[in-house]
Amino acid sequence: MIKTVTTTPYDDQKPGTSGLRKKVPHFQQPNYVENFIQSIFDSLEGYEGKTLVIGGDGRYFNREVIQIALRMAAAAGFGKAMVGRGGILSTPAASNIIRKYGAFGGIILSASHNPGGPNEDFGIKYNASNGGPAPEKITDAIYARTREIKEYKVLDAPDVDLDAEGTFQLGEMAVEVVDPVADYAALMEELFDFPALKAMFADGFTMSMDSMSAVTGPYAKEILENRLGAAPGTVKNATPLPDFGGHHPDPNLVHAKELYDLMMSEDAPDFGAASDGDGDRNLVIGKGIFITPSDSLAMLSANAHLAPGYAGGLAGIARSMPTSGAADRVAEKLGIGIYETPTGWKFFGNLLDAGMATICGEESAGTGSNHVREKDGLWAVLLWLNILAARKEPAKAIAEAHWKEFGRNYYARHDYEGIDTAAANGLMDALREKLPELPGKEIAGLKIVEADDFAYLDPVDGSTSSKQGIRVLFEGGSRVVFRLSGTGTSGATLRVYIERYEDDPAKLDQETQAALADLIAAAEEVAEISTRTGRSEPDVIT
Repeated sequence: MIKTVTTTPYDDQKPGTSGLRKKVPHFQQPNYVENFIQSIFDSLEGYEGKTLVIGGDGRYFNREVIQIALRMAAAAGFGKAMVGRGGILSTPAASNIIRKYGAFGGIILSASHNPGGPNEDFGIKYNASNGGPAPEKITDAIYARTREIKEYKVLDAPDVDLDAEGTFQLGEMAVEVVDPVADYAALMEELFDFPALKAMFADGFTMSMDSMSAVTGPYAKEILENRLGAAPGTVKNATPLPDFGGHHPDPNLVHAKELYDLMMSEDAPDFGAASDGDGDRNLVIGKGIFITPSDSLAMLSANAHLAPGYAGGLAGIARSMPTSGAADRVAEKLGIGIYETPTGWKFFGNLLDAGMATICGEESAGTGSNHVREKDGLWAVLLWLNILAARKEPAKAIAEAHWKEFGRNYYARHDYEGIDTAAANGLMDALREKLPELPGKEIAGLKIVEADDFAYLDPVDGSTSSKQGIRVLFEGGSRVVFRLSGTGTSGATLRVYIERYEDDPAKLDQETQAALADLIAAAEEVAEISTRTGRSEPDVIT
C-alpha cells in the first residue's frame, strides 16, 4: 500500500557542492530525509519504470536511509532499484553502475571525506543518468521544491534484506542487491595492465594502502591483494565502519599522518596511498615524497599513455580553478585542451560527455577520468601503480624528472575550519569590495597585476557560474585564491590556495612553505584573516 504523508518544508535543504550535508541528528528530524528525497523525485521527469541506483559509504544512518529511499522509490513508480550489498557502494562504483546498466539515475548517501557517527556528518546527493552529480539546474529545482513540499509518498512495506545478493520485490518495484565490488573491479581490469602490476608485486614491490575504515577497503582488498597479489595486510583499515573507527576519513597529511610518517621512514614501502570516506579522493606518497594532488594530476596526465585504457592519448585535461597550473604545462606540451572550471565534479561532466577532456582533477585530492563521472581515489592509485610498473622508477624519481621537464608549481592549501559563518562571509565580501583597487598595489613585497572573482562560462552548454572564488594574481605568475568550502556541515571553512611557479633547476627542491612564505604573508594582509576570523594559523595545511 502506498501512503501519502502530509509534511511541512524545511528551509535549509539547499544542496552544496555535492549534495545536501548536515549532522546526523539534523537528518533524523521528522520527515527531513523524506522531504528531500521526495523533492528529488518531484524535480525529475520520465523515470516511471526505470532503474534507480542506491548506495552509500556505510557511515552511520546509511542503512536506515537506504530503506526509506527504496520504499519511496517504489511509491514513486521506479521499475527497479539496484543497491550494493550491505548498503555499500563507493561513489565511483555507483557512477559506474549507473552508466553500465543504463540507470535513470542514482541516490548516493555520503558526506564524502567528513567524519561519521551518531553526531557526525551525513549526506544525500542525486546523480544523473551520465553517472555524474546532478547539474545546477536540477539541484536548483530540488531546492525550490523543498521549500514548498506539502506531502510525500512511501510504500508501506518491511525492510529489504540488504545483506543477501539477489532480486526481491518491493511492491511493484524489483530490488536487486548486487556485489558492490565486482563491476568496478572489472572496469579497472579494462583500464590498467593487471599482468604487469601482478609481475611488479611478484618481484617484491611493496605498498601500504590506508582505506581509513571507509568504503574503499573492500575494493582495495579485492583488487590489490586478491587480483594483483599484493601481500596480505597491504590494505590497512579495510573494513568500512559506521564511524570510520573514530578517525577523520580525509586523506590529507593531518588525518593520514601515520601513513606519511611511515613513508618518510627508513622502513618505508615502495609506495603509499589512502582514500577517503566514499572512495572518491586519494592521497599519494612515494618513498620519501608527498605528491600534492595538483602535481599528481599533472604527472598522471603526462604518463597516462602508459596504461592500456589511455594508450591512444588524452582529448584534454580539466582542472578546478583552485588547482595549480601544473597540468596546464602538460596540456600545452601534448597539444591538447586545458579547461579551468569551478570546484565541484559536476562541472567536469559536460566536458567529459562532450569528449573534450579525458582526465580531470581537483586540488582537494580528487582525480578521475572519463571511465566514470565522479572522481575516483582507487583509480588514481592504480594509474600511479601502472606508471611505476611501466617506467620501473620510484615515485620520487618520476616527480623530480617531471619538475625538471615542466618546472615546479609550489603549492599549498590552508584550511581554516569551523569558523564563524558571518565572519567568513564578511571576509569574502570585504575582499570583493577591494577587487577594483588591488591591481597595481604592492603587498608583502609583491606586486598585484590582476584580481577578480572567478566566473565560468561552460563551453558545452553556455551556462554560467559566478562567485566561484577570489583570485589575486601577482607579477611572475604567482597567485593566492580565497574560497569558502561547500562541503562542510558546521560553521564555515575558508580555503586559501597559494601558488608559485619555479623553473630554475637550482630551485626545484625547496621546502614548500618556505618557498611560499611571502605569498602566505600577502594572503594574510590582503584578506585580514586573523583579524576577521580570530585564527592566527590554519587548522590544516596541505
